[in-house]
Formats: sequence, C-alpha cells, structure tokens
Amino acid sequence: MSTEKFDAIVVGAGPAGTAAALTMAKGGLSVALIERGETPGAKNVFGGVVYKWPLEEIIPKFWEKAPIERKIIDHRMVILGKDSGFSVSYKDDYLGMETRGGFTALRSKFDPWFAQQAEEAGATLVTSMPVSEVIEEGGRVVGIRAGRGKENELYAQAIVAADGVMSTVLQKAGIRGPPAPEDVAIGLKEVIELPSETIDSRFNLKRGYGARLDYLGSVARGKSGGGFVYTNSNTLSVGIAVLLSHLLELHCKPYEILDEFKSHPVVAPLLEGGRVKEYQAHLIPEGGLQSIPPLASRGVLAVGDAAMLCLYPEGTNMAMASGVMAGKTILESKKAGDFSIQRLMLYERLMKESYIFKEHSRKKNYHNILTSGDRFNTDYPDAITEIMRNILVVDGVDRGSKHAAARKVIRDKVGYVRVLRDLYRDIWSALPW
Repeated sequence: MSTEKFDAIVVGAGPAGTAAALTMAKGGLSVALIERGETPGAKNVFGGVVYKWPLEEIIPKFWEKAPIERKIIDHRMVILGKDSGFSVSYKDDYLGMETRGGFTALRSKFDPWFAQQAEEAGATLVTSMPVSEVIEEGGRVVGIRAGRGKENELYAQAIVAADGVMSTVLQKAGIRGPPAPEDVAIGLKEVIELPSETIDSRFNLKRGYGARLDYLGSVARGKSGGGFVYTNSNTLSVGIAVLLSHLLELHCKPYEILDEFKSHPVVAPLLEGGRVKEYQAHLIPEGGLQSIPPLASRGVLAVGDAAMLCLYPEGTNMAMASGVMAGKTILESKKAGDFSIQRLMLYERLMKESYIFKEHSRKKNYHNILTSGDRFNTDYPDAITEIMRNILVVDGVDRGSKHAAARKVIRDKVGYVRVLRDLYRDIWSALPW
C-alpha cells in the first residue's frame, strides 16, 4: 500500500463503515474503506436481523438483490423462568412485504455484498489491513498507519472510526479509552444447521418467511442478559449477551451460559437435531446514552459500535444510520471546502436530531436496569411462573382463590408500588420492542 491521500478514510467494513463509504462514494468522494479481516464480515458478529431502515435509503429496493435469509413476519418475546417460559407473539404477513419487519442475514454473506456496493460506487476496499496507529498534524488526525514505513500510511481530510467497541482509532487519537466492563456485553452466537423444511415446520413458517425470538429473564444465572433464536434459510442463529461486569462476577466461561440457555426446556426443542456450524464471540456496546463518546472530534467521526450506539435488539440499523449521517457530513464538508471541526460537528447535530438519539433518550434507564437489581431477571419471571402454574392447574380450587393467591405473589415478590413504577417508567426500557 503506497502513501495516498483520500477525501475520507473509513476504518472498518462492517455495516456502519460500509454505509459511510457507500454514501460518500455515491457523492463522488475518493474513499478508502479499510478492513482488518480477510473479507468484510470475517471479524464481525451480530444476532442476525437487519432492518429496512436505513438500508433502503442507501440501496433502493435492496431486498431484490441482497443476500437475505428470511423475511421476519413473526416477532416473539419470551420471558424465561428457571424451567418455564411466558411468551408474547405478533405474526403478520404484512411485515414480510418489502421486508417491513426486517430480515435475517449472515454477516459472512451480507457484509461482502454490502462492501461490493461501495466498491461499485467508487470506494477503494483494502482488506487484511489492521490499523495500528493514527497520524496527527496540527491537533487533528490526518491519516492512519497500518505498518512501518511510508508505504503503509494513508492520509485523508476526515477519518471515520467504524472499528468496533474497542476502536483503535478512537483510543489512539485520545478521544476515548477502552469501555468500562459495565458498558459492554459479551455476545456469543452459534449458527446451527437444520433443514429448511424442519425450520418451517418447527416455527410454523411459510417458505422464505422467518421468526425472531428474543429471550429475557432467566438467561444468565440471575444476572442481566438476553438470548435470541433467529431463523435463517437452513440454519438458526442462536446466542446470548451478558454484561462483561456480570460475567466477571459469575466466575464462569461465557460458553457455559450459552450452553445453559440452549438446554433450557423452552429453547432446547427448537434446536433439537441441529449441528453447530459456526461459533462466534464479540463485544457489544450496552452503556446507553451516557457511554456515547464525542461523535466528531479532531477530524474523526465515530460511528456504529465505535460510537457505542446499540440498544438491543437494534444495532445494525443504528450503525448504518450513523454511517450515512457521517458520510453526508463529509460530503457537505467537501462541497464547502471546509473540514474544520466546526464543519464536522454537523454530524453530531444530525445525530442528536435523529431516531438514534431519540431512542437512546427514551431508553435512558436501560443501563440502570442492566446494572442494578434483579427484578427483571428473577423476580418477575419467578412470579409469572408461580402464578401461571397455580392458575392453569385444575385442582378443585376456585379461580377467585387462585387470583387472590396471584395478588399475594405479586405483593410478596415484587410489591405493588414497584410494579406500578416499573410499568410507568422502566418496563419500556427493558423490553426489546
């Protein structure tokens, strides 16, 4: 790689970085898209659901050509007890029309396709190139270094940091340090192979349509964590996410939690007979609004996981949306011939007016729920289990007495005031919908 200068360098060819590169390349800018993996997607992990917004803005009618696994028409939320489950489901064929309900994808297929769209628009994709240093001049970052010697240096008017939670670019530039253990989760995922016909039958689906199942409650030994099962064409994406700080408290291996989730009586029948095809692990931002670093600083724009933008189950769409806004900001800077920090701050203004920040603000209590108390992980699931077992067993005890017993369970395990406060304030932050 020889010394070159571009309008922009994007570090990381995941959804956020590629969205930024594609946006700028379509606008006529010279863009280098740098990826440390052998191919885009080789180093990336996500649950498996991508949404129509904002992808349609970047690639109109993408669903006609993107490597989609299944269109999601069935959304299920499952609250797990120790050996039981309570679920809420919404199924609607309307959600499958033009992928309105999202679609499942595999990063090993989706990311290379997405990066190819950026290349065809004019971006220069460089793979197997881990960034080791940033180059600074006059108090701002003007390039990146991926090895020794001038031949391993690239320069640009602006840098987009799309290199994940542990962002080398942001840390080397002194914009932020490594995230705190309570601000990130360990995400583990297995891709489990099953025949398409088995998936269709087991999840009650028509060919080409899919289901997403999000699990809360007893997923991580009483600690904050969530699980998921998403249907692909002939595989299932199965995984968990547990706060790193809580995993350290549990003194166990992450895969032990995943194995326990897979063997839960509510989950295991869905996976029966499947063969593990892939195993992946990744850090996920979970710090919420207060963990977001400066979005535009010293010539660097932070996007996606590098910017700590993720509210389960939305990560990919927020990442792409941030990439689009960063790309638009750099396009405006190019038009004005002004790449000053004042001009680049347009990105931060766009973000603060966006769906992303509105959602982070709406879920401002999300991080507190994750890090304090166990009512959403044990108290509520245990109460639901006790109440439903009592009510659904016909044993000669009248329903009125059982309803009275249910009220006592709520009072003793959680408390009426606590329930009212949660319904009014925190429940909307805890739920994935």
